Amino acid sequence: MENREFKTLLVTGGAGFIGSNFIHYMLRKYNGYKIINLDKLTYAGNLENLKDIDDIENHRFIKGDICNRDLVEDIFSNNKIDAVINFAAESHVDRSITDPGVFIQTDVYGVFVLLEAATKYKSKVFLQISTDEVYGSIEKGSFKENDPLAPNSPYSASKASAEMIVRSFFKTYQTPILVTRTSNNFGPYQYPEKIIPLFVTNLIDGRKVPLYGDGMNVRDWIYVSDNCIALDMVLHKGKIGEVYNIGADNEKPNIWITKKILKILNKPKTMIEPVADRMGHDRRYSVNCKKIEKELGWKPEVDFEEALHRTVYWYVNNEKWWRPLKK
Repeated sequence: MENREFKTLLVTGGAGFIGSNFIHYMLRKYNGYKIINLDKLTYAGNLENLKDIDDIENHRFIKGDICNRDLVEDIFSNNKIDAVINFAAESHVDRSITDPGVFIQTDVYGVFVLLEAATKYKSKVFLQISTDEVYGSIEKGSFKENDPLAPNSPYSASKASAEMIVRSFFKTYQTPILVTRTSNNFGPYQYPEKIIPLFVTNLIDGRKVPLYGDGMNVRDWIYVSDNCIALDMVLHKGKIGEVYNIGADNEKPNIWITKKILKILNKPKTMIEPVADRMGHDRRYSVNCKKIEKELGWKPEVDFEEALHRTVYWYVNNEKWWRPLKK
């Protein structure tokens, strides 16, 4: 098992939900690391997520697009980038259905631009943050890392495509890559279009929650801090060229999540508003995480229901953060 050391990290998409949580985690754990944070600041990127580290010397924010080759070249040529952690992506399935081109541009071409620079300037690691959605849906059992990919939405197809380009750079140019496929994250700073923050903020405002279809679509939920710990382990100790599933074995149907949020906020079930199902809506995601547990010793630490309560009350107590976004 490797144990890599770094001085400067390039974190792309670091003003988003998981990216900003990861930066906070890394700055707390590694005092000597310098983090360059490149984010386009689309609707899902928010500098408020980073407000408390504005004045920290070893965090530098750059507003920009990973598709901008000149900008990426400039960052790499002027900084010795030891590792790239690529969170930058369009990630909302509903938006990918209505405007798939944006997803192809950022999630595929943007990854190529980053890989090209990381290869040229000999970064030690390129960590591609992917998703369990690349596998598609599964009725029984759980996907392993070597199972074939069968994405069913433009979003998941763009992430699977990115993985293929990442793999090709490893095989062709020996670019030192790693890939993680993570299940559904939840926690603070998640943009309120995703199910948990959308439903919580709607209920705070006395609005009904739109539940797709019969509500029996199953997802595995992982608290964002547990994911950050896993990503840290993969970055430092993961075997180059390998893929790692990251999940928490918290498989719940959407109706269960919805009713739990209603209970926490003391709202009646009449606040549920069934809506027509999403096109191409995957029925169940499930990943086998024995590889990361066996090789790196990672296991989720946070109790799921405790984390859900914590998350709900974070939105209750941080209206100033999410209310401008809802508008």
